[in-house]
Amino acid sequence: MIKLYDFELSGHAHRVRLMLGLINQPYEKVAINLAQGEHKQPAFKALNPFSLVPVLEDDGLVIRDSIAIITHLANTYAPSWNPKSSEQQAQVQQWLALAARDLAEGPARARLITVFGAKFDQQAVIETSHQMLAIIDGLLEDKLWMVGERASIADVACYSYIAHAPEGKVELDAYPNILRWLANVEALEGFVAMQQTPLKEAV
Repeated sequence: MIKLYDFELSGHAHRVRLMLGLINQPYEKVAINLAQGEHKQPAFKALNPFSLVPVLEDDGLVIRDSIAIITHLANTYAPSWNPKSSEQQAQVQQWLALAARDLAEGPARARLITVFGAKFDQQAVIETSHQMLAIIDGLLEDKLWMVGERASIADVACYSYIAHAPEGKVELDAYPNILRWLANVEALEGFVAMQQTPLKEAV
């Protein structure tokens, strides 16, 4: 059975739980206690030398990156989630790159400040997030999904940190197309929500 090494409050880990739910794929969840440093212990570092969650084990294959994991899950268990035409695959890859870079440096980082007390310039991160979200909102105009006529791994990769941007004081009220898209994802059969977290004030 698939084994997922998970941390409940991680948006990266939530991507994987969301993908597993959407494709109705059973798995064993192994909670990693980051507060107690379990991710830095030799047993976990043997799986991921970078000491980060999530990690997925699937029949001897170990994958340590959330986007690589959801791509593997789609390709192996639900190919329709990763369209294969050259045009659509290029579009998917653009969104995956945005999830790995821009979302990580924008809404995900803003959430790190308020939820985990990370030391970044909060105002600068919030401004960066809104600049990016305004562009995404424009790209989603008149579209149900990020790529094509149905949900794909692009939507899964981008959902968690956009949906939870308000936890980082990045409000979404000004982005009607994003709000509509979030509702579409949340209406999918098998949708798995991520836990809301209490906020810490940046110091």
